[in-house]
Amino acid sequence: MALLDPSIWTDKIYVNGWRDGGAGTAEALEPATGKTLGSYGVASVEDVLTAARTAAAAQKEWAARKPEERAAVLRRAGLLWEEHAEEIGSWITRESGSIPAKAGLETHTAANECYDASALPALPAGEVLTTNANRWSMARRRPAGVVSVIAPFNFPLILSIRAVAPALALGNAVLLKPDPRTAVCGGVALMRVFEEAGLPSGLLSLLPGGAEIGAAVVEAPEVRVIAFTGSTAAGRRIAESAGRLLKRAHLELGGNNAMIVLPGADLAKAASAAAFGSFMHQGQICMTTGRHIVHEDIYDAYVAALAEKAEHLPVGDPAGGQAALGPIIDENQLKKIDGIVQDAVTAGAHLAAGGTSEGLFYRPTVLAGVTPDNPAWSQEIFGPVAPVMKFSTIDEAVELANASEYGLSLSILGDVGMAMKIADRVESGKVHINEQTVNDESNAPFGGVKDSGNGGRVGGAAANMESFTEIQWVTVRPDIASYPF
Repeated sequence: MALLDPSIWTDKIYVNGWRDGGAGTAEALEPATGKTLGSYGVASVEDVLTAARTAAAAQKEWAARKPEERAAVLRRAGLLWEEHAEEIGSWITRESGSIPAKAGLETHTAANECYDASALPALPAGEVLTTNANRWSMARRRPAGVVSVIAPFNFPLILSIRAVAPALALGNAVLLKPDPRTAVCGGVALMRVFEEAGLPSGLLSLLPGGAEIGAAVVEAPEVRVIAFTGSTAAGRRIAESAGRLLKRAHLELGGNNAMIVLPGADLAKAASAAAFGSFMHQGQICMTTGRHIVHEDIYDAYVAALAEKAEHLPVGDPAGGQAALGPIIDENQLKKIDGIVQDAVTAGAHLAAGGTSEGLFYRPTVLAGVTPDNPAWSQEIFGPVAPVMKFSTIDEAVELANASEYGLSLSILGDVGMAMKIADRVESGKVHINEQTVNDESNAPFGGVKDSGNGGRVGGAAANMESFTEIQWVTVRPDIASYPF
């Protein structure tokens, strides 16, 4: 039987077993063709509250399990991602509009996330502290309890599993709310993998839905930690709710990421890196290269080379073969992208390539001659658009890079010595020298500064341990202490 056999999950959510959702059903659509791929259940607020209560009860027993038992579940999950990569990848391609290579990256990363997480239960769970009293003093890590994971549509599997796997490995229970546009590949797939891996029921709930369900998984009394990936606007609302309720929120938000191309950089390699950074997955990535800051000596040649790349990249149905870019996720997003491009041209930008669409397929676009106040430069476009601006001095390049409310990822191409000096001056959660901005590894801390989030909250043992556990101070005396009362 296929892992994603529709007879198991069609029209269902998962709360202590597959069941009808209190808010009915919704269709899973293929943006490239408009076809219906299936039908999944939609959760109600009452479903969320039930799931939270169930999770809190199941979590206590799970946290008490031997570390090797929790690790074994994560290892089996990793194997299942590998064994069913083709099946799951097909859903990622069709439901999220990903090219097959990107879908393969998601399943490969999901397996690595589970393998890395399987090591967490065996790590030291605290430290022995010095003390001035006649006692032992220790700080130990304890599971946070119930964790809510809210994930977006663009990398629906990676951006779910990178929080789900470490949270479960460290003894927590999880409420998962995938984006409704990718509820199967970003939700059902995870639920089925962990179900088959032997995760006890109640520890992972699948709760597809809209903003109302997002609010509910934040506000449910049993939830102690929220891991959210999405827009800055939505992240602010979640942070406000979490602050009011005294909960921790780990926020990975938007980005308008800069690529600085230094004088003397290899033009052909720079244009290739730039095209990948701006056009990968139709630019629908928080780390997409959204601002190209290019030295004046190579500016014209760079624009021409990048435009040439854009003109020759095939756009089409990713399930059909050779497309480098698939569809934009939906009509609303396409209208937003095209609106910014048209406003940019009206404001004086030169359209060097692209700027047209057919259906949900938007041509990779290069905008030259932009200014700092141009909407294509100042806004996060979340589409396949590469605005290019020139600089003359390193100070100017640093100033342009930092002149954004975002600070997620930054790329510097060219002389390494010069790039290292720039790296010390830029405000960014990640800096990649001689690589483009879209980079991630399961063992690397991931996060941004400023409006891009509140720091590296997932990725690597240290960040995951910090994010999904609480510290408890424990002291032990050989005898009951004497007090003056």
